[in-house]
Amino acid sequence: MLDHVSVAVLNLRTSADAYEKVLDAAGLRRLVDQPATVGFGKNYPEFWLNARPNLKPLPSDTGIHICLRVLDEDAVRAFHAEAIKAGWKDAGAPGPRQAAMTVYYAAFVQDPDGNKLEAATFPRKA
Repeated sequence: MLDHVSVAVLNLRTSADAYEKVLDAAGLRRLVDQPATVGFGKNYPEFWLNARPNLKPLPSDTGIHICLRVLDEDAVRAFHAEAIKAGWKDAGAPGPRQAAMTVYYAAFVQDPDGNKLEAATFPRKA
């Protein structure tokens, strides 16, 4: 089980402001704000941004991405819209996706540093 995830960003202040709006759709809020790190979460920091002033952007095809489970399709669309408004790259517009075991609804974005994020909601069992 995962406890938290950390991503490196070139400009912590700019990234934290954008991530604050994007992560709000996933129900995560800014909980920790220090000079070299910012933590977001529901009750404790689950998602961290770490300042890396010499960071080179990641290539778009690293194969690594972080998926955040969100409440519903509206949250997926809000996540995607906020990311695009922040100038992030669209890596997959909101819509249905076929997973190994079910269909789900998701969107993919890539921040200016190359970190790829997904917001996804899964059908509820009847």
